[in-house]
Amino acid sequence: MNSPALPSRQLTSAPLANACETPDAVLVEHCCGGDLEAFDRLVERHQDRIFNVCYWMLGNREEAADACQDAWVRAWRALSNFRGDSAFGTWLHRIAVNAAIDAAQRRKRAPMPYSDLAPANAEDDGAANEKLEPSTPFAHDPAQLALREERRLVVRNALATLPEHYRVALVLLDIEGYSYEEIAQTLKLPLGTVKSRINRARCSLRERLQDARELFEG
Repeated sequence: MNSPALPSRQLTSAPLANACETPDAVLVEHCCGGDLEAFDRLVERHQDRIFNVCYWMLGNREEAADACQDAWVRAWRALSNFRGDSAFGTWLHRIAVNAAIDAAQRRKRAPMPYSDLAPANAEDDGAANEKLEPSTPFAHDPAQLALREERRLVVRNALATLPEHYRVALVLLDIEGYSYEEIAQTLKLPLGTVKSRINRARCSLRERLQDARELFEG
């Protein structure tokens, strides 16, 4: 994914040394001085997870890409407001969640067509799928691969029908691997609210998967 087109800033920071090993906080400092190279490093580090969040929230690859770009532009413009009270990744995920929510609100609410849920190919969809199921000793068995892909499609379809606030919480917990505390910080919600919301989201998702429960047995 290419870096988004960004408003220009006057460069004031010194050149980066060993940029690939530079902490996020230092890169942010350079970005605030207008260093686009530092921002490129931040994009490289976080773009996969940011796209993953947008994709699982929106269920459409093109919309997710647009929301992801929007999130990066918002992040660039708001960098001067980043105080380091949380990790940069947490701060960035909050922006991405809001960008995806805004994208969802702009489009007409309608069930997603099955074609939007199916991956174009296994390689292209790998990053978004890899956290759905743990690997098994039969990972290269064609029958097992077909079963896993069918499960992924069913889960993705069911997830897309959940209310937005449920879907966001589940994506952050089960797809992105955030802790309850990190989700509460990202969504600016009380911890108890997050736990309750995730519990209800899982119950709702389980209900939507009842007709396909045979896929998950055994």
